[in-house]
Amino acid sequence: MHYRNREVEQVRKIAYDCDVLVIGGGIVGLSTAYAITRAAPGTRVTVLEKEAGPARHQTGRNSGVIHSGIYYRPGSLKARYAVEGAAEMVKFCAEYGIAHSVTGKLIVATEREELPRLHALVQRGRENGIPVRELGQAQITEYEPEVRGVAAIHVGTTGICDFVAVARQLGEASGAEIRYGARVVRIDRRPALGVAVRTADGTVLRARALVNCAGLHCDEVARLTGDEPGMRIVPFRGEYYTLARPELVRGLVYPVPDPAFPFLGVHLTRGIDGEVHIGPNAVPALAREGYGWGVVRPREVGETVAWPGSWRIARRHWRYGAGELRRSVSKRAFTQAVRRLLPQVRADDLVRAPAGVRAQAVLRDGTLVDDFLIRETARAVHVLNAPSPAATASLPIGREVARRALAVLDRD
Repeated sequence: MHYRNREVEQVRKIAYDCDVLVIGGGIVGLSTAYAITRAAPGTRVTVLEKEAGPARHQTGRNSGVIHSGIYYRPGSLKARYAVEGAAEMVKFCAEYGIAHSVTGKLIVATEREELPRLHALVQRGRENGIPVRELGQAQITEYEPEVRGVAAIHVGTTGICDFVAVARQLGEASGAEIRYGARVVRIDRRPALGVAVRTADGTVLRARALVNCAGLHCDEVARLTGDEPGMRIVPFRGEYYTLARPELVRGLVYPVPDPAFPFLGVHLTRGIDGEVHIGPNAVPALAREGYGWGVVRPREVGETVAWPGSWRIARRHWRYGAGELRRSVSKRAFTQAVRRLLPQVRADDLVRAPAGVRAQAVLRDGTLVDDFLIRETARAVHVLNAPSPAATASLPIGREVARRALAVLDRD
């Protein structure tokens, strides 16, 4: 009892720089800061982001789609948070004047073999409370005159927005201190006393609780904290083109996805900027921020290769991966994939656009983690898997992470 009293007295004497320290200034980290200050006004929050501004990686390098939640297993965090988050995201954008639109989207079966999977999506959507309209071949052209398929479904709650603007607004509205250019290099956690974090420039910050929203680097941050996350981030690059003839596509058009993978396939997206974005594929990246084949970081490649789960993925899914690689190196092959949905498109219509990288958590046995993964340890909350639809679901994810972080403070 006396030892415990001494620990409590030590905590009281420490000059903390903040109550909660959030590592990562993407949309999930900034949403967490926003949720903490909304739930507990007066809580001091600091966000550390290694880049010069917010949302430079997954948040700012995607299709900008507000996902409905139709793809995700009923009862999963992805399903619950995407459905809640889509409605909240539209409301947030309207409140703050952020560019957005609820466009709806088509999911199109191009072959009869895909019809059972399309019908399964209809059932899943209904279980998740999402309005779905089934379309025959002739009805597809009512929405998209140039798109061809044997059947489709229309999902009315899907939309588009500017997620970078959302992230920036979340940071401003949170009232948190946001430090850019602050790369974390060391973490010293003492469960009885709190967490001390040192950045690359030598600055040391002390906090009562740590939140890890480091995205592509979340497993590395977990290990810096002293926690073994039981997974590794295996980066997959998604390559995009823009359509030189945007008049061919009115809105959002997706293929029927393969349920064995968390990727949605090459799709057509008219973004908030008016351009039609085509992609992404999914190929292994040679760096966590490897936005092109020329970006290679041997240490990171070595870590990926050393993780047993990486080899198990390769053995299990090599045929799928070979097709993705072929579309990466061959514009003709990529065009053929697009032509399944949009027969009029030609290779000359595709203009290379910036790529993104998906931070995919992989377990030791080669399982691709399919749901959001949030883990709590002493003085820390780690967000270990939050790829798409995390931007859509960022407000409910932020509330859940905030709840756990505030519980750490309540235990002091």
